[in-house]
Amino acid sequence: MSKFKIVAKTLAGLENVLADEIRALGAESVLVERRAVSFVGNQEMMYKANFHLRTAIKILKPIAEFEVTNRDELYDHAKEIPWTNYLALGKSFAIDATVQSEMFVNSMFASLRVKDAIADQFREATGKRPSVNSDDPDIRINVHLMNNHCTLSLDSSGESLHKRGYRIGQGEAPINEVLAAGMILLTGWHGEKDFLDPMCGSGTLLIEAAMIAKGIPPGMYRKSFGFEQWPDFDQKLFGEIYNGDYEKEFDGKIIGSDISPMDIALAKANVKNASLSKVIELQVQDFIKMEPPFANGIIITNPPYGERMKPQSITELYTSMGNTLKNRFAGFEAWIISSSEDGLKSIGLKPAKKIDLYNGALACSFRCFELFRGTHKDSVIIKKRVL
Repeated sequence: MSKFKIVAKTLAGLENVLADEIRALGAESVLVERRAVSFVGNQEMMYKANFHLRTAIKILKPIAEFEVTNRDELYDHAKEIPWTNYLALGKSFAIDATVQSEMFVNSMFASLRVKDAIADQFREATGKRPSVNSDDPDIRINVHLMNNHCTLSLDSSGESLHKRGYRIGQGEAPINEVLAAGMILLTGWHGEKDFLDPMCGSGTLLIEAAMIAKGIPPGMYRKSFGFEQWPDFDQKLFGEIYNGDYEKEFDGKIIGSDISPMDIALAKANVKNASLSKVIELQVQDFIKMEPPFANGIIITNPPYGERMKPQSITELYTSMGNTLKNRFAGFEAWIISSSEDGLKSIGLKPAKKIDLYNGALACSFRCFELFRGTHKDSVIIKKRVL
């Protein structure tokens, strides 16, 4: 089975986590890039990457790279690619483009040039052309144009990999599944401690945590992947990957709560759809009034950022969160993501770690608070004595 270059796209801040996941799959020549990780593998590795990687958004297979100095060269080079190897007349296609180049005003024009090149090649050879379907194409083609360098790739994922397939409903500000999994993996948690999300919304962090703890691949719930429409799709090979024995025992607790009954109802529906009702416990509960449901666990949560709240309200919320953590959750490790710097400062605790992430277009800080028993100074003294 021949090997080729593969590129996994991800969110800013998750590149190293994704690289670790890719190495764990056994890929070669793993290289961290900007919002991406490239590696070398065969067809089986590409299938596994789509099925197993929790922090990948897309898995691309580059098929051509070239330099362009003007708009016509993009069309000419694209037309030289033997598209009949990748696309049949009975299949629909779409072009996704990422462009940072002075030659093109926007990415749409670059997409149109490549689309025209493909259509003209088919029309000249057969008198017909494959149809374009921007919403639900059989084949997705990715154009990446940086200055003068262009890479054309086949999108082996199809729909974005953050769309796992378990979500039935979502709350007002749902967190992206890839970001949720990345946040959990950044903490180093794989099920060693009990897990709590006290502002769980529709339950994404809880479900991703349960999947990690039980070893359930994120692709298990998906209905399809883009590579299933490719001419060289190996159904037997993918069937072996899909039907592998991955699930492992998990005896810990994963608990979610939220002040909103509506959000808990949504979370219950999503958890049930993911067949994780026996693993995840849910309850309507105000975090500010909560007593710890277990000892020495980990908290990972995505509270309101204040986009629809008054500044005074957001600082009051985060101050109350900080007081709750200090007074009731000693011995826990708490990780909080937010775009509100004022809110995070209002927690009143010194973070042990800060990681820059993006939740959609919002620049966020993902912070770890180690909740020691007694004062932090006392803890440091005890640790020094032990050492």
